[in-house]
Amino acid sequence: MSTGRWHGVPPRARLVVSAAVLVFAYGTVVHVLQVFVPGLRPPLALPGWLAAYFVSLTLWDPLAALLLAARRRAGLALGCAVLVTDAAANGYANYVLDPAGGVTPGRIGQAVITALAVAFVGSTPWLARWFVRPATQRN
Repeated sequence: MSTGRWHGVPPRARLVVSAAVLVFAYGTVVHVLQVFVPGLRPPLALPGWLAAYFVSLTLWDPLAALLLAARRRAGLALGCAVLVTDAAANGYANYVLDPAGGVTPGRIGQAVITALAVAFVGSTPWLARWFVRPATQRN
């Protein structure tokens, strides 16, 4: 990512975006597997709207990854929206719908997603300055 579209972007910004792209790629794999592999579906009975949201992540996760890799500001906005809503949806599933008490694998996963959402949302204003392409590169 150091040449072409990413030329002139500091290594730290490229590292953060690369990590985010990997997070969204991982999310894509997880959500696709949960849709198509019956044994990997969440054990809870989810309301239709929540199940539809999780299925929609099979589209939104890879789109966020592609937009970020292409250095598009829409990738920053979509990435924030996906991570924040994913953290909220998992919070609802794990704390409202799941009757289990204490620490569960789902609650650990929800905490990780929440931490990623906070980190990405917090870094977005800093990253946004590097998502402004020079006028000579605009189409």
